[in-house]
Amino acid sequence: MGGARKVRGGEHYPDGWEMTRPPDWGHNRNAGLGPKQNPEINKAIIIYLLPPLHPLMDGMRSSFDSEDPQSEVIDDAHSQDASTSDLSGSNVVGVIYGDVGTVSFKCSVTAPLEKSEYVQVPHGQSGMVLGQVDQIERKTNLSLERAQRMAEGEDMSIEERVSAVISILGFRDGRGLLQVPGTPFKAGSPVLRAEDKLIRNVIGINENERTGAYIGMLSGHNIKIQLDINSMVQKHVSVLAKTGGGKSYMTGVILEELMKHEVTVLVVDPHGEYNSMRDAGSRVDGAEKFNVTPHGYGSKIREFSPDTKINSQAKPLKFTLANMEAKDLLELTNIKNGRKELTSLKKAIEALRAGRDSYTLSDLMKVLEADEDGSNALIQELEYLNSIEIFADRGTKMSELVVKGKTTILNLRGTPPDIQSLIVNRIATALFELRKINEIPPMLMVVEEAHNYCPQQGVTDSSKIMRTVASEGRKFGLGLIIITQRAAKVDKNVLSQCNTQVILKVTNPNDIKAIVASVEGLSSGMADEIQRLPIGVAIVSGGGVSNPLFVQIRPRETRHGGESVKVIDD
Repeated sequence: MGGARKVRGGEHYPDGWEMTRPPDWGHNRNAGLGPKQNPEINKAIIIYLLPPLHPLMDGMRSSFDSEDPQSEVIDDAHSQDASTSDLSGSNVVGVIYGDVGTVSFKCSVTAPLEKSEYVQVPHGQSGMVLGQVDQIERKTNLSLERAQRMAEGEDMSIEERVSAVISILGFRDGRGLLQVPGTPFKAGSPVLRAEDKLIRNVIGINENERTGAYIGMLSGHNIKIQLDINSMVQKHVSVLAKTGGGKSYMTGVILEELMKHEVTVLVVDPHGEYNSMRDAGSRVDGAEKFNVTPHGYGSKIREFSPDTKINSQAKPLKFTLANMEAKDLLELTNIKNGRKELTSLKKAIEALRAGRDSYTLSDLMKVLEADEDGSNALIQELEYLNSIEIFADRGTKMSELVVKGKTTILNLRGTPPDIQSLIVNRIATALFELRKINEIPPMLMVVEEAHNYCPQQGVTDSSKIMRTVASEGRKFGLGLIIITQRAAKVDKNVLSQCNTQVILKVTNPNDIKAIVASVEGLSSGMADEIQRLPIGVAIVSGGGVSNPLFVQIRPRETRHGGESVKVIDD
């Protein structure tokens, strides 16, 4: 799209202009721009001079003007491989120019085109090939000096051209394998707006209601995007976004799909955001496009919490003190390298076990107080643990936490961070060991605020088991979904094991760098777009999809529990 426009200095570019074409596209290639039927518009004259058309495009008059359905496309270089019916039915958006490679090429833009939009190009040997707009820019001859003169009121003629860089995604060969052409495209070849059928075929977008988790639509297209649930369990998932970027909302969409498919799930919920999924959400504008209606999943959800005073709907989550060894109990305290305390604790536990099957922390503290070598620091730490009330004579059994086809929410709202890490450590370890011997069904563990449980710097009680689940869990059918607002603060050994990524808006440079390092196939254009993503749009990679995609996330069926608290009502 290019040409010249004359603009009167000091006046704004007027509204109401639209592209018009001459009576015969094929014989008069100087297309003009004219005002809509608006008598008030008389401030500027804009003229676009389109570049000479390729012979293929000259024959595409049926796409624009011709009423003859038998119009043919003739070109010596491509006529044998490119389907004339495909070409005549497509929309031309540009022409290849300059040096042409097999990975990317430059395109002179002749019709409206946006960054990240899909295009298709005929290739002599490979047929129709899919590409994507990686960069787009408008080149003009308006210098700083001339712009200043224009601001002072002088009329100025501006010449401009729009060009784009197209990344080649490829085509499917006779075996259905994704390939890229082995030879460059021909300069002067037309670039066409991609058809949905080609996008589906090349990218590998398949709809499978049995194993697909429907998360939204391909941005700009009426194409459903589904994540393969088996791939999610086998290859792990990460949901990454800045604070307020929609990560909890997105996770809710995924959980809805998992509950529909009766996948066994355990959610580590540090803020109590996901118990709202019992309730149906409200209708939102545009939900019809996604074919989504409000629905609650109360019958699918089980909730446990260490603090049932704050989380009254939850069942109590307790641990059996008699099943814990001295080393495990000492790890719950702030005492580090406490050899003396460990010895005292072992003696006290052995003394209690000799006379009874169960005991409490109060019993343990009484034995330590009677011991002359007892540590006051250890007793104080045990008093703190006793006040949290996470131990009981009979703890919560794993068979209660994990029920086939149900989603269990561990609501840790109100629980101190150090105790949260302990709980995640104990439960994740139990899940991993029980899956190894097939005592529980294949399942997914969803960990919200994952940077708190497997940090890149420092160590928590749950760091080791999180790395183990990430690296070995897939072998035993224990999948992992990590959600975080700080990708750079998550253990890179955990993040790198997530082969399915859902990336929403991220602005921190360190987080963007960590994301780019962990995502395969992310183009430079997509990496730049991460910090400019609108709310509700995500870049999705993996999960049965061969290329990263821009996806418009579907509305939630359930009530969203992660909304920000308002200080002042509207």
